[in-house]
Amino acid sequence: MATLAEQECEVCRVGAPTVPEEEWPVLLAELPEWSIEKGVENCLSRVFVFKNFAQALQFTNQVGAVAESEGHHPLLITEWGRVTVKWWTHKIGGLHKTDFIMAARTDKLV
Repeated sequence: MATLAEQECEVCRVGAPTVPEEEWPVLLAELPEWSIEKGVENCLSRVFVFKNFAQALQFTNQVGAVAESEGHHPLLITEWGRVTVKWWTHKIGGLHKTDFIMAARTDKLV
């Protein structure tokens, strides 16, 4: 079976189902550095640490390029030496499998 990063992202439409909470542990097994922030809209979250702002900014731009290529965009918070990345699907107000795929692809950038 293909890893999450190798799987195809599917276009998510309004009304598509979110990933059921009982499936999260299986998907998170491939994303050990990520956590799920529960709230009105659950999201995958990870903080990436870098040596300086320039490296953090370069990583932010790499994530942006991957996001743009799939038409699926995260929340990115770039600070000196760190970047917080949060993935969720705005159209459905929660987590879609594409979010887990994009988190895995984000991991491959470091």
